[in-house]
Amino acid sequence: MQKPVISSIPDTPGVYLFKDAAGRILYVGKAKHLRRRVASYFREAVEGAPPPQTPKTLAMLRQAERLDTLSTTTEKEALLLEASLIKKHRPRYNIVLRDDKQYVLFRLQKKHPYPRLDIVRAVRRDGAQYYGPFASAGAARATWKAIHRAFPLRRCTDRALENRVRPCLYHFIGQCLAPCVFDVPRDDYAALVHRVEMLLSGRSGELVGQLRGEMESASESLEFERAALLRDQIRAVERTVERQAAVLPGGGDLDVVGIVDTGGGLGLGVLFVRQGAVLDGRAFLWPGLGFEEAPELLLSFLGQFYGPHSAIPARIVVPWLPVTDGVDGVGADDDAPLPPQAATDMSLRAIEETLADLRGGPVRIVAPRSPEENRLVDMAAANAREHARRETEAPLPDLLARALHLSAPVRRVEAVDISHTGGRSTRAGMVVFEDGRPVRDAWRAYAFDRPADHSAAYPAAHPTDHPADHETPTFTAGDDYAALAEWARRRIASGPPWPDLVLIDGGRGQLSAVHRAIREAGGEGLFALASIAKARTGDGRADRRAGNVADRVFLPGRANPLPLRDGAPELLFLQHVRDAVHDFAIGRHRRARAGAALTGELQRVEGVGPKTARLLWDRFGTLAAMREADEKELAEVPGIGPRRARQIHQRLKEMDTTRRR
Repeated sequence: MQKPVISSIPDTPGVYLFKDAAGRILYVGKAKHLRRRVASYFREAVEGAPPPQTPKTLAMLRQAERLDTLSTTTEKEALLLEASLIKKHRPRYNIVLRDDKQYVLFRLQKKHPYPRLDIVRAVRRDGAQYYGPFASAGAARATWKAIHRAFPLRRCTDRALENRVRPCLYHFIGQCLAPCVFDVPRDDYAALVHRVEMLLSGRSGELVGQLRGEMESASESLEFERAALLRDQIRAVERTVERQAAVLPGGGDLDVVGIVDTGGGLGLGVLFVRQGAVLDGRAFLWPGLGFEEAPELLLSFLGQFYGPHSAIPARIVVPWLPVTDGVDGVGADDDAPLPPQAATDMSLRAIEETLADLRGGPVRIVAPRSPEENRLVDMAAANAREHARRETEAPLPDLLARALHLSAPVRRVEAVDISHTGGRSTRAGMVVFEDGRPVRDAWRAYAFDRPADHSAAYPAAHPTDHPADHETPTFTAGDDYAALAEWARRRIASGPPWPDLVLIDGGRGQLSAVHRAIREAGGEGLFALASIAKARTGDGRADRRAGNVADRVFLPGRANPLPLRDGAPELLFLQHVRDAVHDFAIGRHRRARAGAALTGELQRVEGVGPKTARLLWDRFGTLAAMREADEKELAEVPGIGPRRARQIHQRLKEMDTTRRR
């Protein structure tokens, strides 16, 4: 790229964009002084001095044909704009954090007289207390269940609490005090909430001591049932905290970042430390980067990892503070451009200000200041190194191809499962994974119990299971093999994109049924087939425990299951896909059953028969949406005039009033 006219570039904060001949963005950067930053890209090399640019920057400049700039008022605005553009365009030469996942947190609603502990993925300024984050939703949910078994807080929503007329099942198994129905003393409930707060805030030792004292007191008073309850709570607390390692004797909340050069790229690990204990962590790998690009990686990570709904601590510990090298006016001569990769105190300050706005309180980015924090940085780097080792092993598509005896990598996997109750509301759920990740927009549910005018499949994001595009089944209700065969015919009829593998939740019988139907539909050879069957318990029933290593994988024409190693990555992935489609199919089946019940309730409205109910259902999706609709919206439904809409609206209001009593 030819050097631009430097004097034409504004000397203000902003972002700059290098673009190729086709106008595609190659790199997005920010600067407090755009003119100086852009000039630094075109600095001549000095003999005997280190190269002014990294190899990656030189490669980008060779492809760049155009430079655009966008001015902002402050460097903080430039930082936000840079992060937004990187996430939107994912430029080839930027360090992009490919992790848009919102981590799991616990939220305790302190403002409600009967607080509820629930699991969320976003921090909001709503007066609630948040605990986390957890990278593993499964581990967080297991902890949440253990807390509820020990401390019977309510689980229902505020609306359910206000409208419930009898206790839920959790009350009858001793896991809820049922404040929805009974007059639970607020002091008793507040004591439970306080114990949960102590557990989640890292005061587990104090909590156990308090519970043990109450247990001994209850035992001396011959209150043996209460003593047994307190004993169970002590055990639950000890089991919950035994998985967390205390790393800071004085406690404290911080995130710790470690960076490591793996030889094939840069790895970065982050640990979430809450109340002095390591709660969870994550690791990332950027292949092809050298350690000279670590400062840019660190700043890019901090700018992209934390968002508006993240749990941001007051301190973020990094392995070292980027060296101030005079860029953007910190001790620099106005006419002396400096390397664009040099990180500055001003950049860190802008990131701190941005994170402070998101957190609603001060945030400091600091270097380790104690031996304990140095050990945490080393631990984060070690996690990043281990993550890089796993990532550089044979990729999952190749492992699947090798395990299933296929010639090409398995990148796209579709899985299918059938769910019904006595043959009613039969649903086939289909999930899609690409390169090991779920593609939820492509998930589909197929219905087999209603007549149709159009296609059989509809998006999983559809709010109901009552579209008008279902087909009449051609098989006996409750016949899973025939339902799978019907799904196979519809899948072939729907056309590409074709998967590399179709996975069936079942054994040899289900696999044969699908294989035969695909062959009859003319689709043989379009993709590979396999089935995965649950291991069997002693009495012959399927063992539905997640991750059971004894699950069996079958291929067409092969009598025996594949000899996959227990715990092998390819087997664990197939189990994960099978569990996902199983849960999805059951969920869509349950929604269909609930929809049938709601349709029956809707037909109780005067003047609403099956045909009108279907029109209303297709228009509004749920009974709740119908209740919220006004007369004008109801009258817009074909076949329903103003007078009929008035009757329906009045009846819906009466039903809602009756339900709330």
